[in-house]
Amino acid sequence: MANATLKKIAQVLDISISTVSRALKNHPDISQSTKQKVTELAETLEYEPNAVAVNLRSKNTKVFGILIPSITNNFYDSFIAAVEEEVKQSGYSLMILQSADNPETEIENLKIYRQNRVSGVFVCLAKETTNLDAFHKMKDAGIPVVFFDKVPDDDSYNRVCLADKDAAVMAAEALLQKNKKNILAIFGESQMSITKRRLKAFQETLSTTKKLALSIEYAGTTEEAEHISNSYFKLKKQPDAVFCMSDEILTGVMKSVQKLKIGVPKQTGIISLSDGFFPKLYYPEITFVETSGYRLGKLACERMMQCVKGKEEPKEIFVSSRFVEGGSL
Repeated sequence: MANATLKKIAQVLDISISTVSRALKNHPDISQSTKQKVTELAETLEYEPNAVAVNLRSKNTKVFGILIPSITNNFYDSFIAAVEEEVKQSGYSLMILQSADNPETEIENLKIYRQNRVSGVFVCLAKETTNLDAFHKMKDAGIPVVFFDKVPDDDSYNRVCLADKDAAVMAAEALLQKNKKNILAIFGESQMSITKRRLKAFQETLSTTKKLALSIEYAGTTEEAEHISNSYFKLKKQPDAVFCMSDEILTGVMKSVQKLKIGVPKQTGIISLSDGFFPKLYYPEITFVETSGYRLGKLACERMMQCVKGKEEPKEIFVSSRFVEGGSL
């Protein structure tokens, strides 16, 4: 019964397969009595349409791909939740793959998406991706690509980003307001566009005063952020504030703070760009500028649905940030 097909229903009722198909679609040419018989038997046999066959015929698989560096990340988890909420309303489902920040894995996953004829792909670039040929192939295959968070410096693609400049400015202004003089700022991978935008805005805002010392470092992992923090906290003149570009960096910094028993905010202030979950895990709660994965997901999905409807002229769209006062600064 679990393998009920149109053919089986047609055989039981002694009618054609096409009549069964049209009856299930409530076609006006089929009599009401036939529709009722077909519907009742289909329910009894627990008939379920073959979604793959239906989607292939309509050339729309009703599946979107999401390609992210890692699924074990609260920011991406929030993004996925938002996208899933939206696409379900339109009858779509998701295929989620991880690149592990490996460009080769990223290319392999894009091939999987093409082979499965997905309706579109949301992509957060791997850290070391510089060649976009694999994404050009997606375009050639008629598959819309919407980049989010970590995006390429290529305005021929749709890019949905956090307001990186505004977020960095808010953080820098908060440090100025607190009169911090010796600031350690830890950013992500130096080659990423997201890092470049945040760094430039942060430095420009702090350059309005010459009364502070600013040290810039880069960390690609939590471990690297912890190592950097350890080296600076062991200096005779410790930083009186640390800026963390991401939750990943914040986690490393706070591990160092706790190990070395650095008083927050008495000895050093902490401020981060964050999705909002991790700052609440510490006491005092970390002051942060919100960079919401959830709101980014909502906006990215809105843009994707526009692409599916044929509005594919590339755009760069931003999600606004907001300052959240904690007790760490």
